[in-house]
Amino acid sequence: MLHGVAIMHMLRSLPQEHQSLTSLCEEVHGCRAKIRCGNGAIRPMIVPVLFRVSTPFKRCFVPVNLSVPEVSDLLAVAGVRIAVAEAGIRKAHRKDLTLFVLDDGAAVAGVFTQNRYCAAPVQVSREHLAQAAEVTGQGIRAFIINTGNANAGTGEAGLRHAHQTAAAVATQLGLEPVQVLPFSTGVIMEPLPVDRIEAALPALAQQAQDGEAGSAARWLQAAQGIMTTDTVPKAASASATIEGKAVHVSGISKGAGMIRPNMATMLGFVATDAVVAPELLPQLVRQLADESFNRVTIDGDTSTNDSFVLVATHQAGNAPITSLESSEGRALYAALRAVAQQLAHAIVRDGEGATKFITIRITGAKTSAEAAQVAYSIAHSPLVKTAFFASDPNLGRILAAVGYAGIADLDQHRIALYLDDVHVVQDGGRRAEYREEDGQRVMAQAEITIRVDLGRGDAEDTVWTCDLSHDYVSINADYRS
Repeated sequence: MLHGVAIMHMLRSLPQEHQSLTSLCEEVHGCRAKIRCGNGAIRPMIVPVLFRVSTPFKRCFVPVNLSVPEVSDLLAVAGVRIAVAEAGIRKAHRKDLTLFVLDDGAAVAGVFTQNRYCAAPVQVSREHLAQAAEVTGQGIRAFIINTGNANAGTGEAGLRHAHQTAAAVATQLGLEPVQVLPFSTGVIMEPLPVDRIEAALPALAQQAQDGEAGSAARWLQAAQGIMTTDTVPKAASASATIEGKAVHVSGISKGAGMIRPNMATMLGFVATDAVVAPELLPQLVRQLADESFNRVTIDGDTSTNDSFVLVATHQAGNAPITSLESSEGRALYAALRAVAQQLAHAIVRDGEGATKFITIRITGAKTSAEAAQVAYSIAHSPLVKTAFFASDPNLGRILAAVGYAGIADLDQHRIALYLDDVHVVQDGGRRAEYREEDGQRVMAQAEITIRVDLGRGDAEDTVWTCDLSHDYVSINADYRS
């Protein structure tokens, strides 16, 4: 017998728009049962016995210290216009198609997944980035981003669909197809419904010309429009003063699973109105990726579609920045890095089923690459991640991950281990002063820092990750439903 109070408690924990039994089930096979109500009365009711849970119910999980961005915290970027629409690509009644339109004169650079089985839109975007300026004399002028379908593992048809999408956008905007970058995210090995995208484009292009297209509010809508299993839209802004001019930086990202760097396994779009020498932009985007998205990992899976794009619209009025070593270059880079790192951290905080945000800092390495190698070994260990989920200070798992990280001449007798301010291991062994309850106290926190000192040099590096919970399995087992 089901207890009505328990059911109502479950429903009330959902967002208002999903507080009904019918919204929980996509497929229901019912049977009659009796429910005892709060007043003791018993009433018959058809209840679901076997059902597939719909998306709203699947992801009623709370990200780690992450909330929906406020429009008041975001900044418009001059020269960027945005439109968001429902195309019905996979799910009805959700925003799943986003268009960025850039004013003439903008410069664009990007980095993409290192997965050799990369998606069709990644291949086309790389091609267009390399050719646009030479073919048109202007460069990239638009991005089109769809969710619900990755257009990956789709062969030659997928490439045709990516080119067709870019051409359809170009027609609406009066551009050449090579000036449009297509991006896709969602389920792999399903044909992209290009007809639905094309049907939505006229209204989308018109929306990109309205009075709100360049607003901060539209940045938040774009963050919502590129979500898949994300529970929270990810958007951030920062500003800098360069030569007395106010410079704005805004960005959005998506990602909650299939997250491992090399290059950043996610979609990310960051724009600034600063004037930046075009030849500096590729260096900027690579360096930003290495200090943000390439330093996060959730599950160790490198996606087929990951892309990070940086735009400079050149409308702030500052003199062109030609070096990151100048005071102007440092000021701009600090703002760009703040946005990129906030977006990268948000991906980890919203990791599928994540309950903890974990910083792994490796010090005392010979090189930063060596430090990163050890950090990722710890971050990718299922045993380490599940121990943190359980708040179980089974810290030998961390030492084991250090040991199999592949550092050939590692001396275990020089290793020290800390959990936040708790000194656990010194000279390779457990300290006599360490108490397990101290380790458990730290591991019960929502945010934790692991520090391992290798005792072999002065280099260090940092990686951000999360724990591994039951919900990660549930979300990915149910993903295609």
